[in-house]
Amino acid sequence: MILIQKHLSSVNPGKISTYASARRELTDIFFKRVAEKSLRWVVLPYPANPQAQEASMSLEEYEDFVYHSCFVDKEDPIYEWKRVDEEQRRICNYLDNVSIIRFVGEDTDLVLNVRNRKWINCSGKDNMPDGEVFTCPIEDSANGTIRFTYPGIYMGQEVEDVLLEFNGGKVVKARAAEGEELLQRLLSLEGADRIGEIAIGTNYGIKRFTKNMLFDEKMGGTIHLALGTSYPESGGINRSSIHWDILKDMTKCGEIYADNVLFYKNGRFLI
Repeated sequence: MILIQKHLSSVNPGKISTYASARRELTDIFFKRVAEKSLRWVVLPYPANPQAQEASMSLEEYEDFVYHSCFVDKEDPIYEWKRVDEEQRRICNYLDNVSIIRFVGEDTDLVLNVRNRKWINCSGKDNMPDGEVFTCPIEDSANGTIRFTYPGIYMGQEVEDVLLEFNGGKVVKARAAEGEELLQRLLSLEGADRIGEIAIGTNYGIKRFTKNMLFDEKMGGTIHLALGTSYPESGGINRSSIHWDILKDMTKCGEIYADNVLFYKNGRFLI
């Protein structure tokens, strides 16, 4: 979720999973309209005290953080986003011709098939701030393990130190240091035990985790996976009542291979 929902932080995990399941039809409609481009939408931040406090910043510091992440502090912000669009288009064109993606890092070795799936260039057209490239893997292709650096946050509740093991595209083992009950409840939802998105954050103006996925998933030097519904425009067919992004730092000992070629290392592209 993009919005901070602290009022749900003490709600029973079972009720949260029931709520998520009940919204399945609305989730399907949203993703369908996004893919068809019949939904005109944009999400952008307005600096406020609750978000600043959640990010452990003063309001003034948070304002500067927001403006910097959106390139508003640049002499020509439009030029900067056009530059991002051009660079990410080159990356997406490269990855569109790749079949196998492998993520390697701390307690992580995860292999996925992305053949004939389209990589999407997120460069300031729907979200602000923006900065990521993503796709959806073949639904039964994920094999291996990934351990996430940052807590997964769902409706105000934090699930810390998440480790997932995949076999044949499905989560077969899952554990968390904190919030494991919510993790297991969410994974029990239809389609939530498969990957709906793999993405690489490219916005290096976002330098810290803020517990707001609008910013966090774009952070340069990170990857994230989303459990649940995939974006139809990428070619994904998995459907679920949730689309839950969880983030991993790749700046230390992080590597990504495309068809056995190392193209990303320690948070930076090599191509």
